[in-house]
This record gives sequence, C-alpha cells and structure tokens, in this order.
Amino acid sequence: MRPVPVVGIGADGWAGLTDTARAELVAADVVVGSARQLALLPASVAPERVPYPSPLVEGLPGLLDAHAGRAVVVLASGDPMFFGIGATLARLLGPERLRVLPHVSSVTLACARLGWPAEDVETVSLVGRPLAALTAALAPGRRVLVLSADADTPARVAALLTERGYGASRVTVLGDLGAATESRHDGTAADWTGAGPMPALNIVAVTCADVPDAEPPGWASGLADGAYESDGQLTKQEVRAVTLAKLAPLPGELLWDVGAGSGSVAIEWLRVHPLCRAVAVERDPVRADRVRRNADTLGVPRLRVVTGSAPDVLHGLPAPAAVFVGGGVTGAGVVETCWDALAPGGRLVANAVTVESEAAVATWRARLGGDLVRVSVQRASPVGGFTGWRPLMPVTIWTARKEREQ
Repeated sequence: MRPVPVVGIGADGWAGLTDTARAELVAADVVVGSARQLALLPASVAPERVPYPSPLVEGLPGLLDAHAGRAVVVLASGDPMFFGIGATLARLLGPERLRVLPHVSSVTLACARLGWPAEDVETVSLVGRPLAALTAALAPGRRVLVLSADADTPARVAALLTERGYGASRVTVLGDLGAATESRHDGTAADWTGAGPMPALNIVAVTCADVPDAEPPGWASGLADGAYESDGQLTKQEVRAVTLAKLAPLPGELLWDVGAGSGSVAIEWLRVHPLCRAVAVERDPVRADRVRRNADTLGVPRLRVVTGSAPDVLHGLPAPAAVFVGGGVTGAGVVETCWDALAPGGRLVANAVTVESEAAVATWRARLGGDLVRVSVQRASPVGGFTGWRPLMPVTIWTARKEREQ
C-alpha cells in the first residue's frame, strides 16, 4: 500500500518547510488540509487540493478511499503527532502506513518566546475539546499552554480563570507564531481585554496566580466533600480515598462507576491521569446532570455519563479494567454483570453501608474471593463549648480481582 506522508506546516508556510517536505508536496496528486494550510502552498503544488472533511474523524476514511491509488499528502499544523491529525491517522491506518515530517510545534515556539522550560509546562488543547478541560491543569504557580480553537479562545480562557479564582493570573496570547505577522498580547485574566481582536491562530500562555480566598482542590484522591455538588449521595472524603486506592487506577484504564451518585469516584479516577477513562452510570436523571456539572467543575468533562438502571444499561459498554459499585450492590444481576464484563486482571470494588448490602458483599466474597475492609470515620465537631467526635456511618469495602487467563 502507498504510504501517506503527513507534512507539518507552520505559520511561515512554504518558506519554513524542509526540502524533503517540499518534495513530497510537489510529487502529490492530492493534498489534504485545512483551508488555512492549503492557502500557504504556492500555486505550483498539487493539481487537486481537498479540505478536511467535517466531521473530521468520521469523514477521513471515505476521503482516503475516494483517492485510493493516488499520491495523497496530508497537511498538519506544526508537529502532526502532538495533538494533531497524525495521531488520528495512525489510529485509522496504522503507524506503518504513515510517513510523518514534523514542523516545529507551536508549543516549542511558545516556550522559546517565553523562556519557559518545556518540561515544566502543562499543555492543554481546546481544539475540539470543552473549555472545562483546562480546569484540571490549574494550580498556584503553574505554567500552562493552551492550544486555542479560534480567536475567541483567549477571552474564554480568561473568563474561566477568573471564575475559578485565578483572576490575577498572567495571560499572554502569542499569535501567528513563526510568521511575519507574529504578535504578543499580555494582561491578567481578570482585566483581559485582548487589546483588540486576537489572531485566529494563537496559543495562550497562563502563569497561575495564588488563590488567596479559596482552597484549590488537590491532586490526591479524597477531595473535600465540599468540592462536589451533592444531594447527600456522595462517597465521603476519607472513604473515597481508600476506595480509589483499592481501585488502583492506571493510565489508559477504563472505570465503570455504577450507582454514581455525585460522580466523585469516577471524577477522581479521571484526575489521576489524562489517559484514564470512566463511565458513570446513574439511574436518576437529576443526579446524572449533577455528575456532569461536577465533572466540568473539577476539570474532567471527558467523563461519560450514562443515565439508566443497572444492569440493563451496562450491556454494550466497553469492557472495564475496574468497576466501582457504590449503589445497587443488592440489585439483581448488578454484580454478576459487572464481574462478567471485567477484563482479566480487573478489579471490582463495592461499598456497603446497610446491613443488607453488607450481607450481599459477604456472600459475593464467599463466591469470588477478595478482601473485606471496614472503614469507620469520626469527625470532630462542637459539643456545646467543647469538641467531640461524631461518627459517620461505617462502610464495608469489598475488593476482588479477576484472575488473568492462563
């Protein structure tokens, strides 16, 4: 099969390409790219120019099939494998079909202009992703580079920073990096005016300020209960920390949070690593909407929320590496369905509060093995003019691991 060259191109256009990249474009029958990228090429390149399909991922297979047998070159912004179309093509065609010719990425150029060590910078892409994804990267003193979707992104970033208590953060917008029209605009999030319209091609640099009037959520499991909007259906902080430790998330793994309540376990699973995935299953539509809001507030809008009753809605979901049953452990078929769906080596963790649910997890432990741990938490609270201990309801945690196939 003919390889597909993927050529990274910067705002400097043809002038910034290597001789090898130029040769691929000159020899192409078809060049695929965005309207902006195609406009950067001289008239002598490619008898046919095809814009990216919309939607992109769904439309790419048909586009490539339509030009099978022809020399197709795909244009990408900067480094095709860094939040770029190269990664999409690698999944679609297989990496062996690609010949990637990268350009200097906008992140590299931004770090060079700002004097920021690239290894100390968090990068968040808002291209085709919700603004709430930025929230998880925010922490006092942290440097963040935001890949913008369009000219309006800087103002939206500034508004989110201000809403989250980071209004004093320094914001720098670098436009058209590497081009003759390169620009820079500086300000604070709270006072951001943008100094006029921003270039459509821009990257936003944020230096997060301290948050004196608020306590930013930490990155460890067991966020304060007050970090969540809840109607009381919430795995409490101390129990949640133990539960996450038992679930033992790893990058790339998928969690089912069955009976999600406020979504706290799934949300904190996702906050462990950007490659972690989770599905929150909640039968109450009001609570399901609350789970979505909590996910946005805590910076993990990628959480998938499924509204419906288990086990019915579990069928057809991708196989999980871990399952948390926070509600419904006594429901008919719930544990069976979760256990059957688990991948080999997967973990199932169920929390029990009532006598009936404790009896259920004890029965399941007798059948499937695993560990039982009872967690009892007491919190200090006023007793008249003194301080006393008020116990929370004890929680029994059952953890079982599915054996790997021999």
